Amino acid sequence: MNIVITGGAGFLGARLARTLLSSGQLSLAGKPALTIRTITLVDRAAPPTDLLRDSRIQTLVGDLNQLLDPPKPSDPSDPSMPHSAAAVHSVWAQADVVFHLAAAVSGECEADFDLGLRSNIDATRALLQMCRSVKTQPTVVFASSLAVFGSSAAQPLPSVIDDRTLPTPQNSYGIQKFIGEQLVADYGRKGFIRARNVRLMTVSVRPGQANGAASSFLSGMIREPLAGVRAACPVAKETAVALASPGRTIEGLIRAVQASDADWGARTAVNLPALTVTVSAMAAALEKLAGKATADLIDWVPNAAIASIVTSWPSRIDAARARALGLLPDPDFESIVAAYMHENMRENPR
Repeated sequence: MNIVITGGAGFLGARLARTLLSSGQLSLAGKPALTIRTITLVDRAAPPTDLLRDSRIQTLVGDLNQLLDPPKPSDPSDPSMPHSAAAVHSVWAQADVVFHLAAAVSGECEADFDLGLRSNIDATRALLQMCRSVKTQPTVVFASSLAVFGSSAAQPLPSVIDDRTLPTPQNSYGIQKFIGEQLVADYGRKGFIRARNVRLMTVSVRPGQANGAASSFLSGMIREPLAGVRAACPVAKETAVALASPGRTIEGLIRAVQASDADWGARTAVNLPALTVTVSAMAAALEKLAGKATADLIDWVPNAAIASIVTSWPSRIDAARARALGLLPDPDFESIVAAYMHENMRENPR
């Protein structure tokens, strides 16, 4: 089996690759598991060195739009064109599974509209066109987002989101992700791919540096204090959010590949399970595990722009389709923090 992961050098992409490499095999659509021969990591940056040491790892480094539809260089030795069109096409022609994780995140898309269009719509369509052109019907797992749901005064969300709730995104990122879902679904309907749309919850706790997501503070308010650094929480303490640990998120992505077509059901997206927790409870879990001095490094500083985005997202999810696939939410936030501390309060493999 050959696998492609876009965004493969990022936190989730690299973690997904490590999980797949550790297993060594993967079941596709309910069939017996096959040995994983190659995993191609596609990203603008090179992946972590531990992944590069594995002979099963291949890389395509560059902008996804240019990799999939490269401009014609005037100089064949142009260093900005490290991969030939034939080499890129070969990767997709051999791919049994494509995990499409690459994206510009919420805050970036609000700040730069064209960046969001290019990264989240143009690149997704180019990827799907490449999958269509190879005529092998690869399984495409599209990482969508909870941000496809948004509440407004004119159209408030129900108190609990379920698999039939109409997406009503309230920011560019959510709109772009919903468009991506529909593109993936239609390419699946036409038989060009096996379509698997998965809506990810906010992932916490992420290691590494903060990114441009409006929800980035939901990791930062834990990660930074544990490193002895002050961190800001821009929303009110009573704000409830829907979260999933990195481990549960990876489980959901892999299960999307493993499920048979009958078990997966409709082409519409599956909401992954979520733990509902307030930010004050998150801080309390940090204090319980790391002490009051650590939790006191959280600064409760309101930011109206971030709060308006985050509080428009739902916090309570009834993920019935995910439950039927055997996926469950994290039991509590304390267990998430404990897992983060166990995995990251030592030398980072990156």
